[in-house]
Amino acid sequence: MRIAISGAGIAGPTLAYWLMRAGHEPTLIEAAPRLRTGGYVVDFWGLGYEVACRMGIEPALREQGYDITAIRSVTPDGRIRANLDTAGIRRVTHDKFTSLPRGDLAATIYSTIDGKVETVFGDSIASITEHEDGVAVGLAGGTQREFDLVVGADGLHSHVRQLAFGRAPDPEHYLGCLVAAAVVDGYRPRDDLVYMTFSAPGHSVGRVALRGDRTLFLFILRSDDATVPGSHDERIALLKREFSDLGWECERITDALDDVDDLYLDVVSQIRMDRWSRGRTVLVGDAAACISLLGGEGTGLAMAEAYVLAGELAAHRDHRDAFSAYETALRPLIAAKQEAARRYLAVFIPKTNLGIAFRDLCMRVVNAVPWTDRLLARTFSDDFALPEYRL
Repeated sequence: MRIAISGAGIAGPTLAYWLMRAGHEPTLIEAAPRLRTGGYVVDFWGLGYEVACRMGIEPALREQGYDITAIRSVTPDGRIRANLDTAGIRRVTHDKFTSLPRGDLAATIYSTIDGKVETVFGDSIASITEHEDGVAVGLAGGTQREFDLVVGADGLHSHVRQLAFGRAPDPEHYLGCLVAAAVVDGYRPRDDLVYMTFSAPGHSVGRVALRGDRTLFLFILRSDDATVPGSHDERIALLKREFSDLGWECERITDALDDVDDLYLDVVSQIRMDRWSRGRTVLVGDAAACISLLGGEGTGLAMAEAYVLAGELAAHRDHRDAFSAYETALRPLIAAKQEAARRYLAVFIPKTNLGIAFRDLCMRVVNAVPWTDRLLARTFSDDFALPEYRL
């Protein structure tokens, strides 16, 4: 089948790879003029890691990744409040765990289809019109294309989702936070292979050293206002206003943003839908069921969803049966992950100083008590076995 995939991030290229393996003709359509680089650092484990192994890209991801040894929470004057050794996480995941920039992961996935799958950069799907034999897809650039199926892999703010399902009811559920990420050159100190984090009520800022003398900053802000500033300068101003006077290194970190060209800032939201397909259009990844950026496993789950969708299309002659099987297989897992992400929000971004103190106490307990491996195993394991398909 000829299958249009909107979005060349994580889910889209993963799906294209497996569809190609199954003998289909996928076409990636990406609004950006080229692959997006940079972005925040993702912790990569679980189902997504298993998909990466089946794609043969695990060695490349391990080479690009960072084996973070500790997460350290600090006070306003820089003293260490809590130090979480990540050795326990590696034990319970059997060392199938790494951390790497999202852009590096996306580029590695795309390398498996580069030159083998048609990719249209700098364009997007503007219209979807179903007919008896397929789908007429109108691109924003004016081109008309014919496909058998359309896949929305275009993220949290999916345009394909809006085209296929309409705007009401709105499936996006704002979780009350904004998140921002930026990479700067030459920042000191570095603290290699350690994630340093500082929290104030409703605010969190962290840094991690990257190769090439770069440092990634991650900001999380509780906000009743889900409005994301439109311009780069307005986004920088927001972060300076909220973080610069909180203590620790916050003033130096926000000053360093003056040299940043590419700042990521977005809402922390979930997508919850009654169904992930309509007619010949289906959604995958964040477009279908965003866990939220703070859920911890959204990137890997997007890869797993793409793999299962491709597998079910290979296993069923009728796309309607495939879409139904895809959703039936994954919906319980996704619902559980979304519920867990809502619970973990208080850990990522406590509202009070008491909440921060309790979170840091829990970090210290994990290092001190032997049985916490059982708790970590529950957190970092999935009650889902990745199916085997003939792909």
